[in-house]
Amino acid sequence: MSTATDEDLAVELLRATPTHENRPEERLRDWARIALAFGDELAATPDPGPAPETVDRPDGVRADVLILAEYDTRRRMILVHPAGISRATEVLARAGCTVTRAELRATAVAHEIAHHRMHGGTGRELARRLGHTTARIGRWRIRGHVTGAEEIAAHRFAHLRTGLERSPLLLTTVLAQHTFGG
Repeated sequence: MSTATDEDLAVELLRATPTHENRPEERLRDWARIALAFGDELAATPDPGPAPETVDRPDGVRADVLILAEYDTRRRMILVHPAGISRATEVLARAGCTVTRAELRATAVAHEIAHHRMHGGTGRELARRLGHTTARIGRWRIRGHVTGAEEIAAHRFAHLRTGLERSPLLLTTVLAQHTFGG
């Protein structure tokens, strides 16, 4: 199993994103640190309201995709994919990561709760902290989206909220390497 830190794994997640493959290491590392710290803060603050409704869906495994859960922003609900969770649990076990379906489900739901909380003002705060500028016009600047940063923050949030032994960033890395030919 990997001895990489969450910061290292977050940098690799960002580097694997097509918009970031040629960015300098230090820029990716800064963004990873900011996103991880944001996830820490988010997990340490009480949820501002009730958690969104959680609904099981019968899908989650397709020829090229494995979905554990997703946040539906329109309906403001978490869609859990038990088939995806079962498949992920099997893949992780074969790779030497023991995690139960219940643990993985709880982590996936917590991850989506983080997305629920970041939908709106909280997510804009993460973007502000990342400080990525895509264009400047005189004194005006257009803040850019850092693809992958919300995922990193949500992984950290889920890890802290569930107390899972292994980092969700590590589990994601293992799943990426061992699913669909990785």
